[in-house]
Amino acid sequence: MKQFFKELFEYSHYSNQKLSDIFIDKPDKTSEKAVKLFNHLLNAHQIWNNRIKPEQPTFDVWELHDTKDLKSIDKINLEHSLQILDKFDLNENFIYKNTKGQIFDNSIQNICFHIINHSTYHRGQIATEFRLHGLEPLVTDYILYKR
Repeated sequence: MKQFFKELFEYSHYSNQKLSDIFIDKPDKTSEKAVKLFNHLLNAHQIWNNRIKPEQPTFDVWELHDTKDLKSIDKINLEHSLQILDKFDLNENFIYKNTKGQIFDNSIQNICFHIINHSTYHRGQIATEFRLHGLEPLVTDYILYKR
């Protein structure tokens, strides 16, 4: 299962790097909403990683970053997630607080799946934003990535 999650995180990273290139290369064509969604996607990944294995100051959920930093934030997120996969038992339950201070208990496996699923969800929203603003959306289907 760890190998599968490693592949999912690498797929997500690959897609995020390609999206970062568009935000860097075509800032005049990307909507404010698409920029916010992509920053949120990266921030949420970092927040979840830090809940499991705190390593750095946590971003705010909707914090905006300089476009030139998006690729490196995503790379750090990937590396952090891979460390988590190496260090923890995926079936281990983990107690954490959400941004509202509520306490929850989930397995690390469920949290890893959530990170991937959350990122995919928002990349879909970004694709819609791109199309609405005259940009061709990236094709980020997992099966195409695996071909």
